[in-house]
Amino acid sequence: MNINQAKEEVKNAVRVYLQKDEAGQYEIPVERQRPILLMGPPGIGKTAIMEQIAHELSVNLVAYTITHHTRQSAIGLPMISEKEFGGKVYSVTEYTMSEIIGAVYEQIEKSGVQEGILFLDEINCVSETLAPTMLQFLQYKTFGSHKLPDGFVIVTAGNPPQYNKSVRDFDIVTLDRVRQINIEEDFDAWKDYAYKASVHGAIMAYLEIKKDNFYSIKTDVEGRSFVTARGWEDLSRVMKVREKLGIPIDENLTAQYLQNKEIARDFATYYELYQRYNELYKIPDILEGRFPEDKESIRKGSFDEKLSIIGLLTDRLMEEFRNYSQQQAIQKLLFETIKEFGTFSEDEESKKANAARWFKDRIGVMELRLENDKEAKMVSREDEKIRSMAVMALEDCVSYLTSNMGPTPEVTSAFVLAKNWFTKRENVRQENIKKTGEHLSNSFKFLEETFGDKESLTGSQEMVIFLTELSSAYHSLKFVKETGNDAYYEYNKLLLLSDRKSELKEIAESLIFE
Repeated sequence: MNINQAKEEVKNAVRVYLQKDEAGQYEIPVERQRPILLMGPPGIGKTAIMEQIAHELSVNLVAYTITHHTRQSAIGLPMISEKEFGGKVYSVTEYTMSEIIGAVYEQIEKSGVQEGILFLDEINCVSETLAPTMLQFLQYKTFGSHKLPDGFVIVTAGNPPQYNKSVRDFDIVTLDRVRQINIEEDFDAWKDYAYKASVHGAIMAYLEIKKDNFYSIKTDVEGRSFVTARGWEDLSRVMKVREKLGIPIDENLTAQYLQNKEIARDFATYYELYQRYNELYKIPDILEGRFPEDKESIRKGSFDEKLSIIGLLTDRLMEEFRNYSQQQAIQKLLFETIKEFGTFSEDEESKKANAARWFKDRIGVMELRLENDKEAKMVSREDEKIRSMAVMALEDCVSYLTSNMGPTPEVTSAFVLAKNWFTKRENVRQENIKKTGEHLSNSFKFLEETFGDKESLTGSQEMVIFLTELSSAYHSLKFVKETGNDAYYEYNKLLLLSDRKSELKEIAESLIFE
């Protein structure tokens, strides 16, 4: 299965394992909750989906790469204690708490959440001395004499032997006690995550053209070369920062992340072409409705060139869709805070209070909660950004209040000002929503004028690709669903009708030949 299907399987397994009956006991007893074993190529996103699952289910995540551990750190250090048996005192060997089990208890204490996931990566690459301990853990959920707390689900991951020389096979006894999920690389499945993670548009367009280069592991006379999903994502982050700083992006950079000379060189060449298309066709102008005069050359261009133009359009639109989601989340936090302030201002005895101080106190509380959630690893990178930006916005609100009412604004009047401040932000957001909707509509219009009328567009590869990209990405679907867009609905309906006509035609032809 692909990485998205694996994520759903693991997520459902965790939900089932943590489900309790009316007596408060787990529906599936802890000893019958089989550990999950994810088997798949390296760098495919196994760790990433564990972080997503933990955030979506609001449970803890404690992750370890088990090959970094020795037998002592896994099961604890031996110590001598005394115990009485049959009236006699004996010296016995016990063990200090395992570092891994200790980390689980520490995470529970930090987060205040009793349930979670213990994720152990590279489980089938442990040393010979640690192997028996790991088999014991998979079977009995104990490291040495210390048991994993109830409410923690074990998920492990490993690489097939063709990717790692140090892999050791599990015996049937062990495999019969785990749930094995085999994962294969799949660009289309990764694409959903990539759009949400804001992977660079050049990478998305390039891989759309050359899907075989998404994941590659080869061994030849020159040694082993490889390209992974992790490599593309890490390269994307560096590319975006280098672009902001005006630092060139060339083969010297791509080869550091794509450990295959041919693919690194090919992508570096494509990136130059991608930038040239961006300058030549002026994508911002297209979004504003100012289309190139020479549409014929685009129409007669190579398929790769057309895909690149669609990729450029999609990348700009996706950035606006992500901004829509982000600003919506920030405004929600601000609205809740100002609403709470309004309730506070209704208290007669609080009218003499300093409104600016109230907001500063609230900002302090939000910052503390964010720091605690970060420390407990209970917040995603995107949520952290949204909450940080909400804090910055509230600091701007305080400046607005003090500049309009003096350093100590009175609460009741300040509430009116705070509402005005929020309304101004919301008006800007609504204007941006309108612009994004126009940009989306203009993109459809550009494709229509460039590649033919609506009737011919029902079979147009370009329109099919564009609609497919929009219909498969989280933020674009969210935008269209919540704000609406007549052009999207119209062209999507035409495409569905075209598909239905083709289906009916095939059915009719099959009946004729029968």
